[in-house]
Amino acid sequence: MFNRRNILQGMAAGVALGSTTLGSTALGSPRFGRVAGGSPKRVVFFLQNQGFDPATCVPAGMKESGSLSGAELPEPIRPLEPYKDKLHIINGLHGRHTSPSHSAFFGALGGYRGGIGVPPAGATIDHVVSGQLPETLLPHLCIGMDAIENMISRPTLATLSAADAGKPVFMHSNPKLLYQMLFGGIATGDVKRKFEARSNVFNRIEEIAQQSSTTLPPSERERYGGYVAGFREINGLREKLETVSDHLRKFAPEYGDKIVKPKFETDWHDSLLDIGIASLKAGLTNVLTIGSGRGEIFGSWKGLGIVPAGHNLGHMKQPGNPIWIKIRQYNCRMLVKIMKELESIPEGDGSMMDNTLIVYTSNNADKQHTSGANWPFMLLGDLSGTMTTGRYTSVRGNRPINALYATLLHAIGAPCDRFNMEKSIAGKYDSKLGPIEELLA
Repeated sequence: MFNRRNILQGMAAGVALGSTTLGSTALGSPRFGRVAGGSPKRVVFFLQNQGFDPATCVPAGMKESGSLSGAELPEPIRPLEPYKDKLHIINGLHGRHTSPSHSAFFGALGGYRGGIGVPPAGATIDHVVSGQLPETLLPHLCIGMDAIENMISRPTLATLSAADAGKPVFMHSNPKLLYQMLFGGIATGDVKRKFEARSNVFNRIEEIAQQSSTTLPPSERERYGGYVAGFREINGLREKLETVSDHLRKFAPEYGDKIVKPKFETDWHDSLLDIGIASLKAGLTNVLTIGSGRGEIFGSWKGLGIVPAGHNLGHMKQPGNPIWIKIRQYNCRMLVKIMKELESIPEGDGSMMDNTLIVYTSNNADKQHTSGANWPFMLLGDLSGTMTTGRYTSVRGNRPINALYATLLHAIGAPCDRFNMEKSIAGKYDSKLGPIEELLA
């Protein structure tokens, strides 16, 4: 059934999806061009809110950098044990300059000062990476997982990713709307009818918006132009998707009860993950950002049998906590699913996973109320042999999360000495110029 509320939600999702194609630049770094040639590469960023305590990922007794081959992974990340040879655990980076507190918001992936309601100061690493890799129909896809009532009331939200200063990139949290947007053209029945109805609305709105913009005063024309561009881009994306409809049919996930009749919020979490994986496998995007908790202090996991939700979870110590063990293991099972799905698709002399890197961390450093003095990460995959794996690295010196992001750019063939960190700031927060050599193969 079509109603005004459904149409408006679809419009919001469409404009937000269109906004992900905006250009990017790195603050304090030269503007990049796309990397040409070489193996195809893709990067997945997965951020869990409320912090990532190092005791939940660093093997017991490991004080110095070394191989993971003889180590036993802590219980919260034990689902990754079969993939230990593809894992790199990093401890000792900091993000003090991002002022994370309850969340660093855009600063978590931007490496700059963030905060609730604070607009992005520059492009975030996920969007910068998307701008360097070979162009796809949808350069950067962001999905956000939350309590189901929040995903329904706010199907799109921007808190973690940005295309440039003051230009947030929206994440998508309603799998119905996202599925209709990406795969509606090849669907049947009600999904197809909603897709066609929404397409007609978008086309007409673009026409009206374009006509109306010419009568606005100059001060309003630029802002209004952003909305016009959003509708134009989503209409253009829809047309491009139609040209590859036969290809998309091979990868489209099931549109079943988990999407239509979710019992718990985790049904939608799983569905969003399936859509994200399908987008990677189909080649719609090379960069996927997943925000569990959507970069804020909320979130719910009742589907795991967890009653506490939102802010209260952040006040619980994570090591040895059965609630946080469940959440972290759920995350890790998602990471394993991404790896298995990409391993199933041949690419070159290996599989898609051979050319992929998964970056897992929190938008909140090590805990909810934090100074950002320690910011653990886990990397999975070697990104076409450019990154080291099967190791634990204890970072020495005063190295910020920006140094890791500069390292990722080196790995994809777009090197920079600093990421989003001007020289004057780097002098205080970074003890070395350039990437973290221990992470590069």
